[in-house]
Amino acid sequence: MNAPSSRFAGAASYVLDDELAKIVNVSIALELPLLLKGEPGTGKTMLAHAIAESLGLPLIVLNVKSSMKLVDALYQYDTLTRLNDSRFGDSKRNVANIEEYIRMGKIGQAFTSEQRVVLLIDEIDKADTDFQDDMLDVLDQMQFDIIEIDKTIRARQRPIIVITSNAKKDLSDPFLGRCNFHHIAFPDPELMRRIVLTHFPALQEQVLEAAVGAFYRLRAIEGVEKKPATRELINWLRALQSDPDFKPAALRQGLVPHLGVLFKKSGDYAAASTRLSRSR
Repeated sequence: MNAPSSRFAGAASYVLDDELAKIVNVSIALELPLLLKGEPGTGKTMLAHAIAESLGLPLIVLNVKSSMKLVDALYQYDTLTRLNDSRFGDSKRNVANIEEYIRMGKIGQAFTSEQRVVLLIDEIDKADTDFQDDMLDVLDQMQFDIIEIDKTIRARQRPIIVITSNAKKDLSDPFLGRCNFHHIAFPDPELMRRIVLTHFPALQEQVLEAAVGAFYRLRAIEGVEKKPATRELINWLRALQSDPDFKPAALRQGLVPHLGVLFKKSGDYAAASTRLSRSR
């Protein structure tokens, strides 16, 4: 397996601390999957994009679904197309050759790529325990079998593997033991200011301070099921900038326009609206 061409040191669009950069590079050096936990909006998924950008590698994304079987992530045998080709006889493919009807899944694509890739396995906690453990067996061995053609697919290049979890379901002990783990905490206000400025480098200081202050006050409201995350803050700032009537002073006075950009659930929106009306 080839070693990485360079060390990860962040990307232009991704703000990270020194600890996270070290964790990424240790995971690459040890050839271990990097398991990232944290609430939605902490940048878990975007870290894989940043690694690919920084190292100049392609990114392959496996979005895990609750109904997904491991074989779907490895390969698919297109039996329906083969049946139609055999019935109508107008295909350029050799119907007798099953291999022509095998399509690689996301893990299969990462293994068969001529170039080393970053493989993002997003939201692994949606899958059942058998999927998780069997997948790590494949990633440990860097190979899998295609039963229909009695062929073993071995990784040409060991991918850099990033696995994310929103911690909605406990992961098995064997799974945790075979990964390098890091919990990404929600950014503190200072880090959040840096993140905001990467998206809005020309943002006025008074708007930055007023918006970030209001954002953290809203996140502190008790009883909210889905607290606004970084993604909502960025979209909210876009909404504020597009509003010709917006004034930063309004935020300091407890007036929060476009509240629906921050809170997506009716109960959360109502709780935030009630809290804001009481504070004015």
